[in-house]
Amino acid sequence: MTSAIQRRGWDSVTKDDDKPDRERRRAIRARQRALGRELRRHYDGVVEEPVPDEFLNLLREIDESKNGGEDS
Repeated sequence: MTSAIQRRGWDSVTKDDDKPDRERRRAIRARQRALGRELRRHYDGVVEEPVPDEFLNLLREIDESKNGGEDS
């Protein structure tokens, strides 16, 4: 079974010294775009997840304690 890195060709090792500067920069940009796409794809699902009730309750308690301190 191949890893995601292997399927996308990120594991291919080439000597950068053998490539002209322009080609090297193009390859770097392509890798950065591919990494950005994968990160967005991975974290888009996280953004859509609901906030746990325990966390919302904790935020409410913090807000109430701050508001209570200002009124005194």
